Amino acid sequence: MSDSSLKFIEKIKASYAPTGSYIYLGSGILDGQVYGDAEVNLSLKMMNRHGLIAGATGTGKTRTLQLLAEQLSDAGVPVFMLDVKGDLSGLNQPGSVNPKIEERAAQLKKPFTPSGFPVEIYSLSGKLGAQMRATVLEFGPTLLSKVLDLNDTQSGVMAVIFKYADDNKMPIIDLNDLKKLVSYLSEGAGAAEIKESYGTISTATSGTILRKIVAIEQQGLSGMFGEKSFDSEDLFERVDGKGVISLLNIADVQNQPVLYSTFLLSLLAELFNTLPEVGDLDKPKLVFFFDEAHLLFNNSSKTFLEQIETIIRLIRSKGVGVFFCTQSPTDVPESVLGQLGNRVQHALRAFTPNDVDALKKTVNTYPKSAFYQIDQVLTSLGTGQALVTVLNEKGIPTEVSATMLTPPRAVMGPLTSADFDKVVTGSAMYTKYKDPIDPESAYDILTKRINERVAAEAEQKQEAAEQKQAEIDSKPKPGEKSLVERVMGATITRQIGKEIVRGLFGMLTGKKTRSKSGGGLFGF
Repeated sequence: MSDSSLKFIEKIKASYAPTGSYIYLGSGILDGQVYGDAEVNLSLKMMNRHGLIAGATGTGKTRTLQLLAEQLSDAGVPVFMLDVKGDLSGLNQPGSVNPKIEERAAQLKKPFTPSGFPVEIYSLSGKLGAQMRATVLEFGPTLLSKVLDLNDTQSGVMAVIFKYADDNKMPIIDLNDLKKLVSYLSEGAGAAEIKESYGTISTATSGTILRKIVAIEQQGLSGMFGEKSFDSEDLFERVDGKGVISLLNIADVQNQPVLYSTFLLSLLAELFNTLPEVGDLDKPKLVFFFDEAHLLFNNSSKTFLEQIETIIRLIRSKGVGVFFCTQSPTDVPESVLGQLGNRVQHALRAFTPNDVDALKKTVNTYPKSAFYQIDQVLTSLGTGQALVTVLNEKGIPTEVSATMLTPPRAVMGPLTSADFDKVVTGSAMYTKYKDPIDPESAYDILTKRINERVAAEAEQKQEAAEQKQAEIDSKPKPGEKSLVERVMGATITRQIGKEIVRGLFGMLTGKKTRSKSGGGLFGF
């Protein structure tokens, strides 16, 4: 063994030697040779300092996610991760040995022991796992505007709608609530109600928002908004001491990247808002893997990016680690990238000028190495290999190491249909979230208010009609005497009748009879 090889092994051993619990990533590679003794480890204590897993398509990023999830589960740390293609469900069952795995195990000087792990499978549509929901209110105006792809003006209107609902104690639970509010506040009595305190919502803006809500409904995804809302505490489950690996299966909604990536951020925001401060722990309470991370940052507003940056910066003190997985580090804004202390970089390709530029920027994010030309290594890594640098227990970046990664121990692929259905329907989470709940919300409150207003207006119209009819009835028809004339005529007629009776009575009795008025009508 050459002096350079010995020096490399010694350097890697010293740099990746945590005193506490750790994740074994693999062993160092130098000049194409794998040195099993040069172990590359990631301290569990530092996993809440976040990380980045990057690399071109087909370089092994998904399997890196899998091996991390497996060892975290073994350490009793729950994991949440996105299952983009639906092929991570195999984590539930032990893998099998094959010649390639045996060869890699020999290179790493580590025995390969197949193992399965406790898995929960969730779905935004409710078709491929336990239904995962959030209320519209939990999303908030900023994230919801991202989902609906609203411009700045429309996003401002969304903020007004949420403010009005909050001020008037109208819970926005599902999309029906939101549509009702948009319609109510953009015309008629609702528009008049908010004009002075909140401003005016144009019909063009409200129409655009409504159309985009309907588009979500037509794609069969309205079920992800509502109650029963997902309880983030369910992510912290353990089975027989192993952390549960929660998978969000998005195989049926891959064409809605903004929707599912924003949903993940809303879940992360809920964790940030509800978990207590715990400081630095010996191991994280939860590790959150954010696959296809570039979709989260594309075409994002300044407000949206600031929200992400704040969450990532502060959530580590709550015991949560976040790992972004994407094709290139340049997909992640610098303000966020600077907070990702642990890097596992798979191969990058430099086929186009843009690729070359991305490669240069990636090289600049790595510490200097006495053993590698970083740009050359990044373009020559094979599948299952990566360039690694992480934070040691003192928070100092480790020596850069080209690494042969250890293989996952569970099935590297999806479960069979029968096994998949068994995992899903046999889960307590499936039962817990299967049936939606319909509590009183903005839709019900506004519907009641509108119905009461309509009833009041109908009553007023009825009273006005009756009064008008009474006035009509009191007027004489052509040729008829008026009501006053008829009353006076009747009175006079009654008086004449009385005088005639008195006169006749006097004639019969021979007495003069006077009326009470002092004079008889006929002068008796």
